[in-house]
Amino acid sequence: MSETVEAVETEQDKPGDDENGPTGADLLVQEGDIAGDYLERLLDLLDYDGDIDLDVEAGRAVVSIDGGDDLEKLVGNRGQVLEALQELTRLAVQQETGTRSRLMLDIAGWRAARREELHELGRSTAETVVSTGEKVRLQPMSPFERKVVHDAVATVKGARSESEGEEPKRRVVVLPDDED
Repeated sequence: MSETVEAVETEQDKPGDDENGPTGADLLVQEGDIAGDYLERLLDLLDYDGDIDLDVEAGRAVVSIDGGDDLEKLVGNRGQVLEALQELTRLAVQQETGTRSRLMLDIAGWRAARREELHELGRSTAETVVSTGEKVRLQPMSPFERKVVHDAVATVKGARSESEGEEPKRRVVVLPDDED
């Protein structure tokens, strides 16, 4: 006599979900959707045009707004308005999901262009430090900016970087690899 056992999938057994809701990639997609809705309402209130693109990169939801003439105003001086909008969007996502979001917001390609600029700054500064043997202190930067610079410095043999100071004046210091 053979016995057949059927697996019955319950709501609680579905992949990516637990008793608290979606997890992992499903949560990142949900974060992107919530953020997209929030930002779409904001653009409507401001009467700004823009296309919203949602993606998941490196374990975080990424939301980009492109295409409108007025979008530069949402970036602000050195990205200050962008940073504030990112925090507000993260709070809106957290309010709906109950989970702290690491969502990244880019407007009018500013963050992508800034990433390239900072990568070049970090790499060239590291090369200068290796050739001169002297450490260099960069201007204060946001956490996003410091991370990009640290990553760029790490690609140059003979140089290392660390952060010093307190927010909002925290900065990257690039040092020769052998200096303590």
